[in-house]
Amino acid sequence: MNQDTKHADRTGHGPALEVTDLIGGYSPRRPVLHNLTFDVRPGEIVGLIGLNGAGKSTAIKHILGLMQPHAGEVKVNGAKLDADPQRYRGSIAYVPESPVLFDELTVDEHLRLTGMAYGVEASAFDGRLEQLLDEFHMRPKRGAFAEHLSKGMKQKVMIMNALMADPPLFIIDEPFLGLDPLGIRSLLDRLVEVKKAGAAVLMSSHILSTVETYCDRYIVLHHGRIAAQGKLRDVLQAAGMTSGTLDEAFFRLVSETAGGGGMSDGR
Repeated sequence: MNQDTKHADRTGHGPALEVTDLIGGYSPRRPVLHNLTFDVRPGEIVGLIGLNGAGKSTAIKHILGLMQPHAGEVKVNGAKLDADPQRYRGSIAYVPESPVLFDELTVDEHLRLTGMAYGVEASAFDGRLEQLLDEFHMRPKRGAFAEHLSKGMKQKVMIMNALMADPPLFIIDEPFLGLDPLGIRSLLDRLVEVKKAGAAVLMSSHILSTVETYCDRYIVLHHGRIAAQGKLRDVLQAAGMTSGTLDEAFFRLVSETAGGGGMSDGR
C-alpha cells in the first residue's frame, strides 16, 4: 500500500476497526467471546482492559485474522478479511506481548524487511529509520542480531517495526512489559503523534493509570463480554459511580464476579 492510499484511508469517515456481534473462541461449543460490538476510529486511542482470562488476547487474535469468528464480523479499514485480505492485513500493525523476531537478522534488517512488506517508499524509509533509532535509543544496536538483544530491546524493535509500517490501525498488546522508562516514554509520545496524524490505536494494558491518561475511550472486557465502554464518565456510570478513577471503576465492575463461575478460558 503506497503512502497516498494510506493517507486517503486515514481521512475517511468510517471506523478503522469495526467489530460487530462477535462470538468466538477456540471451540464453538464453548465460546470465549460473547457478542462483542465496538469500534476504533481514526485519530483516537482506545484502551482494552480486563482481568487475566477476560478474553482480551482472544479478541485481538480474531481482529488479526488468526482465529475465525463463530458469528459476527470484523472489518479493518472498511474491509473484511475474506473479501479483501490484502487491504485488511496491510492496514494493521501489531505489537504482541512477547516479541517475535528473526534471530539471524539485525535490527536494521528487521526494519528494512518491514518497510518492504508494507511498501514504504524509499524516500520516506531512511528518514523514518533514523528517527526511530534515535527515539528508542537503538542506534548503537542497529547492527546487532536479534538473538543478542535483551527482551526489552526486542520489544523496542517490535514497536519500531509497527511505527515503520505506519498503518491506519495499530493493535498493541501489553506493550510496556520489559521496556525501560525511556522506552515507555518514547512509545507513549509516538502513540500520541500517530493519533494526531489520524491513525487508530487499540491498546491492551493492565497499567490502568496510563490507559486513563492516554486513551480517549475504554472497553472493559469481563468473562468475554463487554462490561462497559465509552469515555470515563460512561465507565463510571456502568460501575454505579458519579466520580472516580478508571482503576476504581474497573475494580467495582469486575470484583463481584472475579472469582465466580462462568469464567472464560481466553486471555
